[in-house]
Amino acid sequence: MKKAIIILFVIVVVLLTQIDKTNNFEIPKEAIRYRIIANSNSEEDQALKEEINSEIEPVINDILVSSNSIETTRLEIKKAIPSIEEKIKVYNVPYKINYGNNYFPEKYLYGVSYPAGEYESLVITLGDGLGDNWWCVLFPPLCLIEAREDELDDVTYSFYIKKIVDKFY
Repeated sequence: MKKAIIILFVIVVVLLTQIDKTNNFEIPKEAIRYRIIANSNSEEDQALKEEINSEIEPVINDILVSSNSIETTRLEIKKAIPSIEEKIKVYNVPYKINYGNNYFPEKYLYGVSYPAGEYESLVITLGDGLGDNWWCVLFPPLCLIEAREDELDDVTYSFYIKKIVDKFY
């Protein structure tokens, strides 16, 4: 069994490293996105967004670990909202948390364009929500929590695939 997992892991890593980053990969229609929006683009507000995102990261990771179906993910998000609120309240910043259909502007990630539109999502808005945001996909679990767009490389893909293999096998 371990041999099969290792072979599968190697195949997936090879396939992922061969992806043309300008292709038309799309987030599946039945997906749940996650977004945290900074108050503004000031250095302080962006740093606060990153700090809060890091603080929330373990809660998001727990959701990802449980994400074996969209229904399970929906339930886990709803259960996680109080924990997320507790972590944000420590920062004494106005915020809104909305889980439901939310507008996402057009996004570019790893050379791929994602169209603007209303998407099922967990959105955390800090203050006025006029700043840049951090986002990913909670289901299917496509969040690369450890990576930012400028840091993505084969090692990150490998680490993420290992998580998936470990989770399902």
